[in-house]
Amino acid sequence: MMETRCFQIDAEKGIKRLDGREEAFKVLGEDGSIWIDVIDPVRDELEAIAGSLRIHPLVVEDCLDEDQIPKIEDYPGHTFILFNRYSYADQELKIEEIDLVLGRKFLVTVRRSGKVPDHLFARIEGVVELDADSVANGPDFLLHAVLDHIVDEKLGAIVDLETDIENAEEAMLTDLDSFRLENLVDLRHALLSLRKSLFHEREILVKICRKDSPYVSEKAIYHFRDIYDHLIKFFESCEMNRDILASLMETYLSLVNNRMSEMANRTNASVRRLTLITTVFMPLSLLAGIGGMSEWSMMTGPENWKRSYPIFLFLMAAIGLASYLILRWLEKKDRDQA
Repeated sequence: MMETRCFQIDAEKGIKRLDGREEAFKVLGEDGSIWIDVIDPVRDELEAIAGSLRIHPLVVEDCLDEDQIPKIEDYPGHTFILFNRYSYADQELKIEEIDLVLGRKFLVTVRRSGKVPDHLFARIEGVVELDADSVANGPDFLLHAVLDHIVDEKLGAIVDLETDIENAEEAMLTDLDSFRLENLVDLRHALLSLRKSLFHEREILVKICRKDSPYVSEKAIYHFRDIYDHLIKFFESCEMNRDILASLMETYLSLVNNRMSEMANRTNASVRRLTLITTVFMPLSLLAGIGGMSEWSMMTGPENWKRSYPIFLFLMAAIGLASYLILRWLEKKDRDQA
């Protein structure tokens, strides 16, 4: 269900809560400034607010569309800004859009409840009350207060993400068998989403600081530069963590490859031993087959069995030993050549 909160921004009285839209539009008609905070927007009511403030219909469409990247667009009479809020928990990054429409005498914020814990705007109201003199200078100073708290809120998500990356590294090095590569993939997806948002938000602040928007005064621009500095730091942190994740993936693949190489070496050693045994016993099996079918006694004469069979056994032992020595010599020669 849509909820609308309206405030009056006055240079002498600071910020004051109003009863509804009608009172807000009345204050605006009396040469005052207003802040309208819309929660869970509904098209009909949002179009009614847009019509009263002469907000472009494309802005209404952007406010109702939740699948967009951060951006800033200038329209006749106002500037539209789209920012993101983050909440990171259980290796899942939740992103919520905040739409802001800045005019000469108004600021409209459009947001949704449910995805991200909604304590941001309660804190903003407290900060606005403490810094009423600054916010009372106009909607652009109020825009700074809102964006400043949105950006500061990102730090918590970044710190939690860095903690999960460190935990993943420790888990991989301590117990490779139970570690799953999917953990690193999930962390990379969250980090890339965070980096993508920060990249576009940084560009938004660049445009504001170079005075692209006519509704941000020269006096307020200095405050936005501080937000830009924070975004630069957060973006650099994402770049560093992306490099760390890439290194962790390479390390994981190297460890798995080493483990597989060790297993292959053990398998090769076992096959080599079995091959050696088979090669040694093949001629012996042939001789045993001949002797077992009485061909040997027929060739030597049955009456000579007391001499012929010891000679047969001696030949088998000699052939087996010779085969073994020859195979060992060939194996040693192959190792030396390698």
